[in-house]
Amino acid sequence: MTISRRDFIRVGMAVGTAVSIPSILRAQTSPADSRTVRMVMYPPTVFDPIVGTDDVSQNHGLAIYDTLFALDSKFMPQPQMVGKWGVSDDKKTYTFELRDGLGWHDGGPVTAADCVASIRRWGQVASGGQLLMERARDISRKDDKTFTISLKEPLGVLIDLLAKVSVPSLFIMREKDATRPAADRVTASIGSGPFKFNEALAKPGASFTYDRNEQYVPRGELSDGLAGGKLVKVDRVTWINIADQQTAIAALQAGEVDFLSTPSADFYSVIESDPNLALQVLDKGGQDMCLRMNFLQKPFDNVKARQAMLHLIDQEAFLRVMAPDPKYAYTVTSIFGNGTPYSNDENTGWFKRGGDPERAKQLFKEAGYAGEKVVILDPTDWRAVNDASQLLAAELRKIGVNAELASSDWGGVLERQANKGPVENGGWSICITSDFDFTQGDPVTAVFLDASGEGFAGWPKNAEYEALRARWADVETLEERKALARKMQGIWWDFIGDIRLGQAVLPIARRKTLTNLIEMPRIAMWNMQKA
Repeated sequence: MTISRRDFIRVGMAVGTAVSIPSILRAQTSPADSRTVRMVMYPPTVFDPIVGTDDVSQNHGLAIYDTLFALDSKFMPQPQMVGKWGVSDDKKTYTFELRDGLGWHDGGPVTAADCVASIRRWGQVASGGQLLMERARDISRKDDKTFTISLKEPLGVLIDLLAKVSVPSLFIMREKDATRPAADRVTASIGSGPFKFNEALAKPGASFTYDRNEQYVPRGELSDGLAGGKLVKVDRVTWINIADQQTAIAALQAGEVDFLSTPSADFYSVIESDPNLALQVLDKGGQDMCLRMNFLQKPFDNVKARQAMLHLIDQEAFLRVMAPDPKYAYTVTSIFGNGTPYSNDENTGWFKRGGDPERAKQLFKEAGYAGEKVVILDPTDWRAVNDASQLLAAELRKIGVNAELASSDWGGVLERQANKGPVENGGWSICITSDFDFTQGDPVTAVFLDASGEGFAGWPKNAEYEALRARWADVETLEERKALARKMQGIWWDFIGDIRLGQAVLPIARRKTLTNLIEMPRIAMWNMQKA
């Protein structure tokens, strides 16, 4: 592990001032005004939110694109681009009519054809979209503002699927963009959402700028979660990449930035002691941290090796490096998360405080492990996962595993993560990532709960589990779903689809002059205002 900067920070930052710390921003930017918000955010490396499998790409999509439906603060789907909709008596045909005032950033009107193409492209890659495409008889334009989805059999969760924020979300794109294959990146960031992407001010690796879309027509309802009226109350938002936390905190204290998306726990006390700053939890359910293993390559193509990892992990040790403040950290043993109705304790006898390194060592031996290199993807600009990756490498080496870190920025991790080949050909063995706790309650769309072999990084595959997951959309009552969840989890912890490292409910940091932030899992930039 890297040496903690806590003691160094205590000396350098104890007085809570930014004066003594050189600021990159002070030399490069003019003072912020009340109509401009500067946010320290991870910069997007993939601007197509259907291709991008990370939250950064989805946050970018949320700014510039719009959605047919959106989740309110109670996570219930509400119409967004849709003005009116209905379903036939046999529950097999849904008709959707777009609301008035929808237009693309380049001046053209949003049409039903755009929506049909966007649904079809999303349906190639999203778990919920794939289910929809399997059940769909036809998805077609009726007129410029109306389209229909005709089903072979009823699909009661259809509206929920259209509204989900799971990766990738259903963002509506221009027809000429959406007719591209899902694997072919859309390069033009032209949407119909409340913000426009400012290409002229884009500085890859440094900053990206979003301007208020003056032609955007919000819904008439009050803002509620990600639903309702998307009222933009600032003229410009700039995402700034500041990899060094000390510099980012200094900029926040000096008023050079207004928002820091992922403050290190090392700085919580500094932020809380500053009368101009505040910590705020936007995502109340937090993130479930997850260790993904590559099922396609040695050693984790062998279930014994995956079981070894399950016994090796000491969640409390990993939480101490990922979310060291106990107010924000919890162990999690259910694949359905801690905060969903389907969280359960089926087949969790493996959980042991401190882990069981000797059992892990024995299981690696039983797997026939012969010293193969185990490559761990290590994002150096994601502090929590960087520390967790180093801890993992150290724990593996202790039991005789040839662990190696593949260190790069997050963009580099995403590029390598897509490689399904062996490590000697640029592949990987383990990566650590996260997803919203609340999404684990829906195995149809939760990327972690896909064991089809074609889903999210790691590509777990188990036919028995998938047969149960396929039933989820057709189970009607809560109690039936709870029973199904227990059966699914029982199988999961036998074949080890992945490994949970804990739940982190982490705050953002902001200046107190920035208010009315939307408290949802995604970072939405409408509604916020700056005094």
